[in-house]
Amino acid sequence: MPKPTVLSLLVGVALFVCIVGCGSIGTAVTAGTTASSFTSGFTLFPANNYLMKDTKNVTRGISRSASVPRELQKTVISPYIVQPDDGLMLEPITTKPAIKLSGEQTVMPDGTIDLGKYGRLVVAGQTLEQIEAEVDAAVGAVEHHPARVNVRLSKPASTVYYVLGEVNAPGAYPLTGRETVLDAIAAAKGLTARASPCRMLLTRPTQPQSCRVVIPICYRQIVQLGDTSTNYQLMPGDRVFVASQSLAEQLLPCARRGCKQCRGVQCPCPEPTSFETPPLPPSYLRPEQPIVPDSQPAAEEVPAGPAD
Repeated sequence: MPKPTVLSLLVGVALFVCIVGCGSIGTAVTAGTTASSFTSGFTLFPANNYLMKDTKNVTRGISRSASVPRELQKTVISPYIVQPDDGLMLEPITTKPAIKLSGEQTVMPDGTIDLGKYGRLVVAGQTLEQIEAEVDAAVGAVEHHPARVNVRLSKPASTVYYVLGEVNAPGAYPLTGRETVLDAIAAAKGLTARASPCRMLLTRPTQPQSCRVVIPICYRQIVQLGDTSTNYQLMPGDRVFVASQSLAEQLLPCARRGCKQCRGVQCPCPEPTSFETPPLPPSYLRPEQPIVPDSQPAAEEVPAGPAD
């Protein structure tokens, strides 16, 4: 019987590991609940959460110093665009004539709200200021008198961001305007055991046939070093994607130690030489503690008289 070759042994070991470790019973956390499910373990071919070749080509041209709002440099997002399922609160400002409107309105799937005797208005795709102007015009046309109605957003349901891939609770989450990448990962209950910290991306929705915005995320630097370089502020429709570990990352622990796009010198702040409390400036002294000058002004010299 011929002796097995080294290649056949390696193939046999790989097949055994793949068969034995392809699946294991685990626990999945989704939407704040715990349920038993079938979770994947070691696999040679990730089925879903892998990076496409086009994605890798796009990320090569992205710099970590890109002009994108970050954790310590947040900006105000663009005016809110009302969409179906958003909630609107209608509050009449003018008292004469008496305007009767239902307080809260939910935008219907066809983009309309019902104003009773004042008719139905299509409000989807408009800002709150534009909706106010249309409601005022509709009410004024029926009452034959100028009317003012305040329209405010009571339930922002359509503005969301997405966290997908190797996270414990993937899905869509409401955007309040202050969230960062770290907030998104925390909302999704953290990373799974198969997540690759070096293969995390922030993708921003763009028009078809336009340039793509795909930015790498340095997760370890964010959570361990407080580095805000890639802790970007999220915008409506953003996608945070966490890819699975590659075969090299699964087999070689050293391949998971450093991310090529995240390498850089991290400088610690200088340690204080003394822990003594610095003296308060004069402006912080109490009123009953007047500031005493360090030295008294010299006495005026009396000019000497003429010699006798």
